[in-house]
Amino acid sequence: MTSAFTEGPRPKLQAKGLTVRYGRKTAVDDVSLDLGDRQVTALIGPSGCGKSTFLRALNRMNDLIPGATHEGAVLLDGQNIFERELDPVDLRRRVGMVFQRSNPFPKSIYENVAYGLRVGGVRDRAVLDRQVERSLTAAALWDEVRDRLDESALALSGGQQQRLCIARALAVEPEVLLMDEPASALDPIATAKIEELVHELKTRYTIVIVTHNMQQAARVSDVTAFFYMGELVEIGPTERMFTAPRERRTEDYVTGKFG
Repeated sequence: MTSAFTEGPRPKLQAKGLTVRYGRKTAVDDVSLDLGDRQVTALIGPSGCGKSTFLRALNRMNDLIPGATHEGAVLLDGQNIFERELDPVDLRRRVGMVFQRSNPFPKSIYENVAYGLRVGGVRDRAVLDRQVERSLTAAALWDEVRDRLDESALALSGGQQQRLCIARALAVEPEVLLMDEPASALDPIATAKIEELVHELKTRYTIVIVTHNMQQAARVSDVTAFFYMGELVEIGPTERMFTAPRERRTEDYVTGKFG
């Protein structure tokens, strides 16, 4: 078991001996890891190394995959998210997720952002208007769509759709934002906007981002964790991880010798 990295701010999320299996296949193997409050943690590693499975475990998205089982614990502000009395829907409001490919609903821009609020029982139009504007502003999209709120979200560009999905996640006021390769399908200009957005959002949210892009991890994260074959090999401050890693496998990966 890899020991947790404990420097920096207090942990918002803590994995303790977390193992995730799909049937007999172990995808994440006995990982312990602290994720600092209002910090960006990047999860890096080759395809199939367990980083996306680990990310999904943080808001119990693996519960939706047939045959997925887990051992160990994930603590959110000290509470184990796997406790039976904890409602996974409430958990996912607190721990939002943005996926690799933008997935806007076939609704208007406004209704995409308002969706989670409506599901949560908000009916007051003034409250919805305020939250939609606040969320689109936080996602650096308001100025681009303020006069198009009734248009279909599917008419937006790929980069705008991804920022809309971020706004949708922010609308329910989460505490943590999980991002699974949020810029991998985007062009360089849209990618730069997503990275700028991550920098701005970390003043208010704990962010965990999975990325295959080493340069992106170096640019956006405070802490980097390297996964390999389901194991957490090493975690530390991003600058050290890229300039003076302690593990040979980490060095080989970040210098491009494999991956």
